[in-house]
Amino acid sequence: MNTAFLQTPIDYLKGVGPNRADLLRKELNIHTYQDLLNLFPNRYIDRTRYYKINQIQQSNAEIQVVGKITGFKEVAQKRGKRLVATFQDDTGTMELVWFRGQKWIRESLKLNTLYVIFGKTNWFNGKFSMPHPDIETTDEHKKSLSSGIQPIYPSTEKLSNKGISNRVVSKIVQQLFLETKGNFSETLSPFLLSELKLISKSEALLNIHFPKNQELLSKAQFRLKFEELFYIQLQLILKNLIHKSKIKGHTFDTVGNYFNTFFNEHLPFNLTNAQKRVLKEIRYDLGSHAQMNRLLQGDVGSGKTIVAFMSMLMALDNGFQTCLMAPTEILSVQHYNGLYEWCKKLNISIEILTGSTKASIRKEIYKSLESGNLQILIGTHALLEDKVKFKNLGLAIIDEQHRFGVAQRSKLWHKSSQSPPHILVMTATPIPRTLAMSVYGDLDISIIDELPPGRKLIKTVHRYDKNRLNVFRFIKDEIKKGRQIYIVYPLIKESETMDYKDLLDGYESISRDFPMPEYQISIVHGKMKPADKDYEMQRFIKGETQIMVATTVIEVGVNVPNASVMIIESAERFGLSQLHQLRGRVGRGAEQSYCILMTGHKLTNDSKTRLETMVKTNDGFEIAEADLKLRGPGDIMGTQQSGVLNLRIADIVKDKDVLQQARYYTKKVLKADSTLSKTENQSILNTYKALSKYKNIWNYIS
Repeated sequence: MNTAFLQTPIDYLKGVGPNRADLLRKELNIHTYQDLLNLFPNRYIDRTRYYKINQIQQSNAEIQVVGKITGFKEVAQKRGKRLVATFQDDTGTMELVWFRGQKWIRESLKLNTLYVIFGKTNWFNGKFSMPHPDIETTDEHKKSLSSGIQPIYPSTEKLSNKGISNRVVSKIVQQLFLETKGNFSETLSPFLLSELKLISKSEALLNIHFPKNQELLSKAQFRLKFEELFYIQLQLILKNLIHKSKIKGHTFDTVGNYFNTFFNEHLPFNLTNAQKRVLKEIRYDLGSHAQMNRLLQGDVGSGKTIVAFMSMLMALDNGFQTCLMAPTEILSVQHYNGLYEWCKKLNISIEILTGSTKASIRKEIYKSLESGNLQILIGTHALLEDKVKFKNLGLAIIDEQHRFGVAQRSKLWHKSSQSPPHILVMTATPIPRTLAMSVYGDLDISIIDELPPGRKLIKTVHRYDKNRLNVFRFIKDEIKKGRQIYIVYPLIKESETMDYKDLLDGYESISRDFPMPEYQISIVHGKMKPADKDYEMQRFIKGETQIMVATTVIEVGVNVPNASVMIIESAERFGLSQLHQLRGRVGRGAEQSYCILMTGHKLTNDSKTRLETMVKTNDGFEIAEADLKLRGPGDIMGTQQSGVLNLRIADIVKDKDVLQQARYYTKKVLKADSTLSKTENQSILNTYKALSKYKNIWNYIS
């Protein structure tokens, strides 16, 4: 069946018509035959088993029974009447009940004719009854495509109200199969079909809508899930290959003086195996003639900065400039301070450019950038301004890349006058492996999955409000040892509808329990002026205050090794990844650190799961997977990207094994035939072209 025919508007299908077509478009986004074909059932009812009346159990399962109607009676009730039929087989009798449509039912049903009835049973007055059963003659039942396992399709209240029931949807899908003769073009290659023992496309579509038995249903589901994920992977990996073949990068073929001197004389600690592996991957990219586009993931404190710095040294060794862009001024300053010491030892020129850099200093920076005298520039969005022009930018590093939009990233691309710079994006927010494969599949991904030696795991506990006095005693003991404390709140002003503790209330009560002059407290929140915020931050960083009361502005990147306790108030209000990011603010020194999650007593099941996950593990990837299960991919990626995964049948959380298989086989197919030009891959190429042409066929293609 050719793809063009499946693009026929749904109005033309027999049994649909303009009114139903309009509803299907608005409610289920079904515009064409193809969309209807891809409206896969949510669940199924097994109609392959027939019960005898004496086998019926008291349960709310839907069952079917074969028998005859032996009589009707009308029974008066508070409002109107109900129609009751006596239904009998060779083992007993039961009742069928209708509360509406009695006249039509009396006229259409015959006595002493064999019927198959289907529905849920009730136990009432010592007898089973079935209200409003599905009912058809045994002849009709045999002819019907859906007499085996019955599909239940997605629906909406509006569709039900307008009479488009599950039965109607099932009928129009049957009609589509009649018009197409159930014959659909194959979309996968003979190699994939035989290697994975997949059933054909036509067989899979027939058995997803009208399964003959459970085994064929499960084969159809696997085949269609694999295919859906295979084409997502194909699109992402091809994008990556095209990128590499078309976009040439600067070739860094020298590992020279800067890199070797730093590695041999100034490396502050031995690199972990994970850091060494990632550096090898980056070094390979930088020497490969293609532009690097790599995502570096590493949990909080795993040592991404040193890997970034050593990558910068490779650029400098090859005569290029490099820059590092961070989302906030606090984070930029921190990166600058960290790298400045190393640059001084290596005699490298480094500057910082943010919104608050003075005009006179800015001019100097612009000048020395254009002349090539300035080798490394650290900064915020200020790096994207038109006046910032490099002589030869070879490598651009973006920290916490999810905070920057695509347009901002592409501006960095154009900062290099010759080839685009190599791009390394870093994130401390672990992306679940399944999501990384699906959404960032066109980037090469490196993961630093071990912490530097000597780092102690942060001890995390959950405490209720009633334990507050004990928690305060613990804080006082830690302060006596010379440590510092974070206390984080979810809200700034009190919300009338929520009784959560807000920052200002909290600040007052903490000031009472930790009075001056013995204790000094900083306060930081998003409504403060940047200069005030920075002043308070600096006091805490210098150790002039022991307690920092804050909202989530401190979530990313603040580094105070002496801070050993993180208290999160109303922890049930935070998402898992946010809790994990906040916890990562402590545990940066050699001392044992603690994270205390404070909550009220009323907790939802999801909140309990989040808190239990935090107490149980420090592994960011495990936390990210748990978060994905709780929130779903759309929420985690934010609205801009959630459209990438409007999956029809696969679920990237439940089907991650299928996703891994799909990625493995996509790479295998492309390795053997990168342009899909071989005869055996003709069906894959045709489907891929059709997907690109008719974006609405599977509108998840990113």
